[in-house]
Amino acid sequence: MEPSMTVIASQSAPPMLPRLSAGRTLLIAVIGFLTLVDLFATQAILPSLAAHYQVSPAQIGIAANSTTLGMAVAGLLVGAFSAEVERKRAITLSLVMLAVPTAALSYAPTLSVFSLLRITQGLFMAAAFTLTLTHLAERCERRTAAALAAYVTGVVASNLIGRLTATFVASLIGARSSFHFFAALNLAGALLVSIALSRNVPDVKATRTRFWKPWAQHIADPALRRTFAIGFLILFGFIGVFTYVGFVLMWPPHSLSMSALGLVFLVFAPSMATTPLAGTMTNRFGPGVTVPASLGLALVGLLLLLLPQLAAVILGLTLVGIGTFFAQAVATGHVGRIARTDKAAASGLYLSSYYCGGLAGAAAVGQLFDRFGWGMAIAGVFGALALATVLGLGLRRTEEG
Repeated sequence: MEPSMTVIASQSAPPMLPRLSAGRTLLIAVIGFLTLVDLFATQAILPSLAAHYQVSPAQIGIAANSTTLGMAVAGLLVGAFSAEVERKRAITLSLVMLAVPTAALSYAPTLSVFSLLRITQGLFMAAAFTLTLTHLAERCERRTAAALAAYVTGVVASNLIGRLTATFVASLIGARSSFHFFAALNLAGALLVSIALSRNVPDVKATRTRFWKPWAQHIADPALRRTFAIGFLILFGFIGVFTYVGFVLMWPPHSLSMSALGLVFLVFAPSMATTPLAGTMTNRFGPGVTVPASLGLALVGLLLLLLPQLAAVILGLTLVGIGTFFAQAVATGHVGRIARTDKAAASGLYLSSYYCGGLAGAAAVGQLFDRFGWGMAIAGVFGALALATVLGLGLRRTEEG
């Protein structure tokens, strides 16, 4: 591989290098940022959107996170049918198409239309996300963990900057106008991919198999099933916390303004420093140590969220962010490393499970929050992440990496 920042992978098989260059790591992270920047940013302006559409926290939470339904469906389809797709062109097209429903969200007249547009966003987001993960798993080989950790770091950055931007724009010109900015970032991502990624030679299979056969093979693998379940539970917990904590912070006793709420999401900043270490730490200690340890940190953070002091809540959110993002980076890389065939289908299954967990978290935790309050909502999240921690103990180190 050339060490240039403008090329991630050459067309021919590259020699294996012990580390990703700093430039290439940054490039991968920026692509991740521009792909998913508007996925979670909407959570920061949910109180304003709930007031606009005159709905409950659970209703707006499910609507905003319905993006994950589109991502779950598209993850499966892209994973099944992408073997013969040229990655660079498909990723670029997906990001261009993503900008259309993103901009249209500014004009959604009802919550139903808003939800449909979010689902459509999810379809194109997942296409770009799944193909990029597959591209990295195929091209980086022994550096899969480091490459995917860099990509997830970009996703962390999208959480931080997207939320800050959403709340800032909402405080100036209204919550819905921020979607124009996110659409422009999607187009910037398409431009970057078109310049930076090298084209791959599509995998023209000698014999065509039924599209569901790779799914069946991967689901039959106990190690992959365990990883899929962990992904489901990680996003269940993450969505459950960060979708509804904004309501808690804007209500008494905290009563934060929209601008102040945006600053609270600086809690994601430490995750930008810790997530890139996931590849190195996993190579050293194995996923069976790093996933439970990181999720254990998130569990401590959940307990802090129950305290009345704002400082305790902010520290708790920081620990939840660090723990879940780190575990997600490890789990994502683990799928790319242990899937022995059809990595695109394996990535698609993992992402489908992951995003189904997000939608389930929005629905289940939202009901707990509406009916029983913040304490029960946190209890539900704690149970999910505790189960993910136990499952993580069974992850095994592979020979690769």
